Amino acid sequence: MSAYSGPGTTLPPNAPKAERPVRHLNQIDLSRRWSISPRTLERWRWLKAGPPYLKIGGRVVYRIEDVEGYEAGQLHLVGSTSGQGRCS
Repeated sequence: MSAYSGPGTTLPPNAPKAERPVRHLNQIDLSRRWSISPRTLERWRWLKAGPPYLKIGGRVVYRIEDVEGYEAGQLHLVGSTSGQGRCS
């Protein structure tokens, strides 16, 4: 799986590849991260669902910030502050 060094590290674009943080995941990396089939990601793209993606030179990649934003959007909190015990 691809590694990501975090948002606090910025290196010049001409830095050697080993020093640059990974900012994209391919379909295989993302399917492994989420433990889903790569075909599920293909289907989501066809259905215009799932996280935003880029198509660069015929390859599909997902920006880390888009993946993390999609994950945050899928967060479902259990319980409520109103005391009724229902999700809103």
